[in-house]
Amino acid sequence: MSKVSSKRQITLPIDLCILADIEPGDEVSVFVDRQGIISVVKKTSGSAKGFLRSVRKVRKMSDENSLKSIMHS
Repeated sequence: MSKVSSKRQITLPIDLCILADIEPGDEVSVFVDRQGIISVVKKTSGSAKGFLRSVRKVRKMSDENSLKSIMHS
């Protein structure tokens, strides 16, 4: 089990890194869903293709307001 450091950092267990093919120096994206589940995704060419396909874009909403609306849903 990982612990969160005072800098809000965690260390990924090596067995999970092996399963996800994550190596030191790789870039990852971190997502949190409405239930508070955190997902870590290794950045690779095309890895996000279709990931947000069902999300509808609202041009009138700022990034900050969008984030707030998700966090308060």
